[in-house]
Amino acid sequence: MYRCFLAAAVLAAAIAPTAAPAQTQARQFPQDALRGTITFGAPPVIALDGKVARLAPGGRIRGMDNMLVMSGTLVDRKAVVNYTLEDTTGLVQDVWILTPAEIKKQPWPTTRAQAAAWTFVPAAQTWIKP
Repeated sequence: MYRCFLAAAVLAAAIAPTAAPAQTQARQFPQDALRGTITFGAPPVIALDGKVARLAPGGRIRGMDNMLVMSGTLVDRKAVVNYTLEDTTGLVQDVWILTPAEIKKQPWPTTRAQAAAWTFVPAAQTWIKP
């Protein structure tokens, strides 16, 4: 009886469809995330919207797949990103390199003043201008 059960289990496993690949979930960005274009230089130097800036110590960069990316591998690359700034130093803390679908989500604030004046809808990950 055990052999019949084992044979049935092996047969079922062999003919069962393979699991569908994990679907990518929409990333949730914090309300203080701003949008910009970063050109990565020699770490920790970056150009943020054409102005020289620096990555914060311990800052994180996430690629389009949401996996961490080392800043040294991005030297001389340019990307549209969402990013956060440290409150006290103004250094770039978190960076998300955006997918084409994420870039299409407009409008997105590019300055702290815009973020303060607009309304953020967290569930939809969109902003509403006044």
